Amino acid sequence: MQEEATLDYENAGQMLCLAQSHGWPLWKLSLAREARLQNCDEAQLLERMGGQYRIMRKSVRDGIQIRELSASRLSGGDARHLWDYSASDGPLFGPRFAKLAAYGFAVLEHNAQFGRIVATPTAGSSGILSACLLDLEENEGLDEMGAARALFTAAAIGVVIGKNASFSGARGGCQAEVGSASCMAAAAVTEARGGSPELACSAAAFALMNTLGMVCDPIGGYVEVPCVSRNGMFAVHSMLAAMMALAGVRCVVPLDDVVIAMRDIGRRMPRALKETSEGGLALTPTAKNLPPSEPFPNTSGSSAASGGRLFS
Repeated sequence: MQEEATLDYENAGQMLCLAQSHGWPLWKLSLAREARLQNCDEAQLLERMGGQYRIMRKSVRDGIQIRELSASRLSGGDARHLWDYSASDGPLFGPRFAKLAAYGFAVLEHNAQFGRIVATPTAGSSGILSACLLDLEENEGLDEMGAARALFTAAAIGVVIGKNASFSGARGGCQAEVGSASCMAAAAVTEARGGSPELACSAAAFALMNTLGMVCDPIGGYVEVPCVSRNGMFAVHSMLAAMMALAGVRCVVPLDDVVIAMRDIGRRMPRALKETSEGGLALTPTAKNLPPSEPFPNTSGSSAASGGRLFS
């Protein structure tokens, strides 16, 4: 029990101290902690996390193929538009930028059509980490084991957020969902690119601080608008946060302070702006005049991983 306790932490400061004392990157600390908690072999856990990444990769690739609208008629086919644009002559900022955004779109469009995803940390933010890791696989040579380690880095940051704030849009607004996902993804990308635990936390802080105050205002109550586009845009945001940290840009506010700020903002945010569809985009004239959606199909065969555990 004593060994297990030494691997637990309540905040990013304690997490960094533990990583430093053991000489570990964040992914190793996260893996060792999870192995103690589950009384499980680390190699087994890495293999299981690799399986989660395979589901994430498939959700991107399946989502790219979608051309029809969802039952709500709010999403569908836009990931493909971005993918096709990435292959066009001279896409803005180059093909990698457009493909990264397409991957974020793809997962949410796949989810909207009852496809299988991995909630990282929620279904409504599941495209961000998936997009970033597939981008690293395709452009930086990240292999499946490297992706599994990066997911443990993300999980390490997720523990900090989970213990000190919330992942719930209903409690904290979209900053708690997309903001947390971007925070986790930025750290994962940073360590995957050779950054230290300190740089990973800087990247996480950059990503999260620049999502503070984001409201959760889904049109019609569906996890589609603005959720789909936010996943594409904040996949790019995560990469930029990692780039800043890796470049040595100084993050003035530490991750723990940013997480506390997110919690405070979430508590002050009006209920109408926290996943109720009673404010923001959900009450615009366009949203109120949208035609009714089609009946939803039987979803008993669809599945999506829960955001409450590393493995369900």
